[in-house]
Amino acid sequence: MSEGVVTETGVRARTRRAILDAAIETLTKQPGATLADIAAAANVGRTTVHRYFAERSDLIDGISHDALDKISRATERARLDDGPVPAALARLCQEYFEHADVFQLLFTMPDLMTRPEWEEESDDDRALLRVIERGHTEGSIDPAMTKEWLLQLLWSLLYTAWGLVREKTPKHEALTLCLRSLEKVIAVS
Repeated sequence: MSEGVVTETGVRARTRRAILDAAIETLTKQPGATLADIAAAANVGRTTVHRYFAERSDLIDGISHDALDKISRATERARLDDGPVPAALARLCQEYFEHADVFQLLFTMPDLMTRPEWEEESDDDRALLRVIERGHTEGSIDPAMTKEWLLQLLWSLLYTAWGLVREKTPKHEALTLCLRSLEKVIAVS
């Protein structure tokens, strides 16, 4: 788990999760939403939100750490060191695709990624770079596709797929298009 993630159990954990989920959804649609707006979306009182997050900045800290934790768990589940590189990248896209809400918020509120916990390259970043390097070495990724280009491309494909889902394209169809596009881009000519 990421540093700063609070471990709670039972009702407290469910209430905290409900507040974080409501905050992510609400702030994605309305970055200037108040704690009262978030409390209403979470179906809790404003004082309950303040019990968990005294200030808006505390809530943003909680969201930031929660996002890093979700990214870390998704990267771990993708098993980037297992099997062929194209399959590993496809698993990563599938895992990240399920966290559209968090990533949409990061795109909506990019200042979230300027917080101290985002400054250093993470193990997840390094794992993704390693799998791309492995693909170059093994010959399963077109060597003309640099690591930096592929990272940007991966995020662009995911962002496009999430946008299609928002526009009412079925999730499986959007993800299929994302994965097929990735497969074609990395293919060695």
